[in-house]
Amino acid sequence: MKIALILLSLCTLAQAFVAPKSAFASPHAAVSTMPQPTALFAHDDEDSSNNALSFPSVATTTAALWSLTATMASAAGPDWGIFEGRTGSLLHPVMMAGLLALSVSTALLGFNWRRQRTLGDEISALKKTLPDLGGAKSLTDAIAAAKSEETVNFALVNKLEDALPIQAEIAALTAERKELAQGNNRDKHFSQGATLAFLGTAFAIEGPLNTYARAGKLFPGPHLYAGAGLVVLWALAAACVPAMQKGSDTARTIHIGANLAGIGMFAWQVTSGIPILFKVLEFTKWP
Repeated sequence: MKIALILLSLCTLAQAFVAPKSAFASPHAAVSTMPQPTALFAHDDEDSSNNALSFPSVATTTAALWSLTATMASAAGPDWGIFEGRTGSLLHPVMMAGLLALSVSTALLGFNWRRQRTLGDEISALKKTLPDLGGAKSLTDAIAAAKSEETVNFALVNKLEDALPIQAEIAALTAERKELAQGNNRDKHFSQGATLAFLGTAFAIEGPLNTYARAGKLFPGPHLYAGAGLVVLWALAAACVPAMQKGSDTARTIHIGANLAGIGMFAWQVTSGIPILFKVLEFTKWP
């Protein structure tokens, strides 16, 4: 039906622009005779009905084409099916809530790995404060050896005993580092971070696509801006990894700062998305 209307409108428009018959006069006709000025503006009713352009016809046909084209354009949008329904619309907020939890977990793994890596420096610094053990294997053995001498050096014994709390702290830090090493924090942090960057970016794009599929437009605001900024921070954190592997403390600081800012922005995005979630539940249907 729409195709027939288009063809009919095009035929009407073409007929409206047919050239006047006088334009196809015989080539043998005299061309030296100039028409009178009054003839140029003469309006013969019979000729004008056949030869002149019909402005009402052109206007009517153009308006009909415009209206029909607009109607077809508005109805030509793709049918996204389940993607623009409630199921597809709820996929974004559910995934984002899960990714926020994954962000916190990844951050904790990162701090555990940093703690494990820096514990060696703390233990080394504490060992330097211990007194000379005189060849003994431990501080306890050195104290026992000092007390067993015929002439007890009480100053040395007191010095060794004062170092017992330091020895206990070293033992505690060593046990903590061993426990952290068993957790495989470095590999887990890298794996979860890569997963977060991939899924987070994918669903940061999926959200606006779903909104456009449902509403035909996007709604700029805090939620959209926070999502875009979050993807930028993820990219910045990932870009620092090669330099971090080479020992750059500046890259580590930027990496940690970007991820902490990302968690804060992520929380803001989830909070700003709650009103949108209510609207989705209101205006969508299952599936």
